Amino acid sequence: MTTLVKSNGLGRQGLFPEFPDFFDDLFTKDLFHPAGKLSGVLPAVNVKDTEQNFILEVAVPGMDKKDFKVEFKKNMLVISARKENQSEEKDKEGKYVRKEFGYQSFTRSFTLPEDMVDGDNISANYKDGILNVTIPKKEREKTRSKEIEIG
Repeated sequence: MTTLVKSNGLGRQGLFPEFPDFFDDLFTKDLFHPAGKLSGVLPAVNVKDTEQNFILEVAVPGMDKKDFKVEFKKNMLVISARKENQSEEKDKEGKYVRKEFGYQSFTRSFTLPEDMVDGDNISANYKDGILNVTIPKKEREKTRSKEIEIG
């Protein structure tokens, strides 16, 4: 007895459509070049909204702080990174058995509320695989209460 599953034409494609992407990746990707899997992947970003700041936490392990570029123009924050890796293996005679080059890059853009952020005081730091970008909010004018006389 078999179970038939109706397809709407939008289903998964691949060697094992009933299993997660892991199986397709395992059996169809080059297992000897795991860095290739990283290309084209955008890092995960957490965005916190505190009383005084917006804080972005970008998960980018394996990078150095020199690999990043953070720019703010008008109301757009652009975070980009680029890293080149090289690995090689030699046999006993010093001849190459395998030599691989890896390249990672990404660009993420965030539109910020123009009237709410202090673009001149944005700061960033990179520690333990997390890029933290702190975007201070502009101080809001304190609202004054004024009684209006009714005439």
